[in-house]
Amino acid sequence: MKLLLVEDEPKLASFVKKGFENEGYELEVAYDGRTGLSLAQKQPYDLVILDVNLPHINGFELCRMLKRQAPQQPVLLLTALDSLDDKVTGFEAGTDDYLVKPFEFRELLLRARVLMRRHTEATATRQVLRLADLELNLETKVVTRAGQRIDLTTKEYSLLEYLLLNRGKVISRVDIAERVWELNFDTNTNVIDVYVSYLRKKLDKGYTTKLIHTVVGMGYVLREG
Repeated sequence: MKLLLVEDEPKLASFVKKGFENEGYELEVAYDGRTGLSLAQKQPYDLVILDVNLPHINGFELCRMLKRQAPQQPVLLLTALDSLDDKVTGFEAGTDDYLVKPFEFRELLLRARVLMRRHTEATATRQVLRLADLELNLETKVVTRAGQRIDLTTKEYSLLEYLLLNRGKVISRVDIAERVWELNFDTNTNVIDVYVSYLRKKLDKGYTTKLIHTVVGMGYVLREG
C-alpha cells in the first residue's frame, strides 16, 4: 500500500510518516499543494491525506482537482479547520473522510484502513462491467453476452467500454468522439454511427432485449430495454 501525505508542517508530516511506515505502509510526503498534485498525477496512490491550509494550492481545491482527475481516488482531509461549514466544504470538494487536528494516530490509521479497503473492494468489483447478460472484463478484455464470447475490434471494444462506464446515460456523438477517438468532432463524418451499427450487430442481433438505443437528436444510451 502506497500513500501520499500533503502537509506543510514538517514535524507532523514526520510523525504521520513514521506511524504508517511502522505499520508496513509506504508513505510519500509533499509539503505544498503544487508538489502534491504533481506527485498524484505521476502515479496512483491507495490513499491521499491532505491538510487544508497548504501553500500554492489549498487542500479543498487540491481535493477537487484529484477527484476530477481520478474520481475513485480515496482522499482524507486532515485539518485543524473544525467548523461545520469547513466540513461541508470538504465533503463538497469530494473528500471521502474528514479528521480534525489534533488527533490520535490510531484513529487516523483506522480511518485510512477503512478507505483503502473500500477502494480495493470497489476496484475488484469494477474489473467486470455488466448490463443485463452483457459482461466486459476490464482485465482480460473479454466481452460476453449470455455466456457467449463476442469478438470486437480495438475501437469497438473502446466504444463499448465507454458506453458501459456510462450505462443509463445519454452520450452525445461529440462525447464519444472526444473520449473514444480523441478528436474534435467533425459533423460531416458518420464514423461514430457506423461503429455503433457494428456494435449493434454483434451485441443485439438475435436477442430479444436490445441494449444499444438511439436518442434522436442527442446520441446513444446503453440500457436494458
